[in-house]
Amino acid sequence: MTQIAFIGLGHMGLPMARNLLKAGFAISVFDLVQESMASLAAEGAKAAASAADAVRDAAVVVSMLPASRHVESLYLGDQGLLTQITPGSLVLECSTIAPDSARKVHAAAAARGIGLLDAPVSGGTAGAAAGTLTFMVGGKAEALEKARPILAAMGKNIFHAGPDGAGQVAKVCNNQLLAVQMIGTAEAMALGVASGLDPAVLAEIMRQSSGGNWTLEKYNPWPGVMENAPASKGYSGGFMAELMAKDLGLAQEAAQATASSTPMGALALQLYRLLLKQGNGKLDFSAVQKLFVE
Repeated sequence: MTQIAFIGLGHMGLPMARNLLKAGFAISVFDLVQESMASLAAEGAKAAASAADAVRDAAVVVSMLPASRHVESLYLGDQGLLTQITPGSLVLECSTIAPDSARKVHAAAAARGIGLLDAPVSGGTAGAAAGTLTFMVGGKAEALEKARPILAAMGKNIFHAGPDGAGQVAKVCNNQLLAVQMIGTAEAMALGVASGLDPAVLAEIMRQSSGGNWTLEKYNPWPGVMENAPASKGYSGGFMAELMAKDLGLAQEAAQATASSTPMGALALQLYRLLLKQGNGKLDFSAVQKLFVE
């Protein structure tokens, strides 16, 4: 049985680790929040005393952390986790971080004979719980084939985006587009309702017309239009606005590095930063609707 270490049991990491347990993998887990480890320990995981303790006998290490600085702090340096991982092991770094940061960790892992894939995800907390995440993978194809059974226990779509860092590039491009779609949908919904249209009727017309997009299909930002969408639950759950702002910032960093023109992405970042300034960072990212109605 493959021994897996899972580092980072937040809103995404906890259900991902739980799905590995359900698939029959032996897992050692570590998180700074003891309650998160305790809940998985009750289901059969081993709660480790530290990240180094978690990886001691692991053939595969999975990490899901908030940002680039957390990933670099965990893995790099003389005391970094890469010094504790057995050469020949495989690291699946599933956080959404800067492509350059991912490449830095790739290089450090390769220098120690450790395989590494950057494998950020799409699908949110619902996809993490259901095991239907999409993985966007950067790294060597042979490493991906080794990782595929593990990724398949947590998701249903696995894409090899390209070489080291390519998974992160794909992720920031996807989330930039998602943010632009959400803002456009929120703006159109507000305009229609202000003009006297029923929001549910307007949403269905646009969904079936040329303006149709993922947010209209799955994630309408107007409260009451979709019963199970975060908008109908006080914008709770889902993907926090502060994380969308972080990802849009990463997209702008990538645009700067490649001299790419991304005016829509730049405006989306400013709108989400405004949303955060208003104290809405912990709400779902569809709460950008508030900017157009309040």
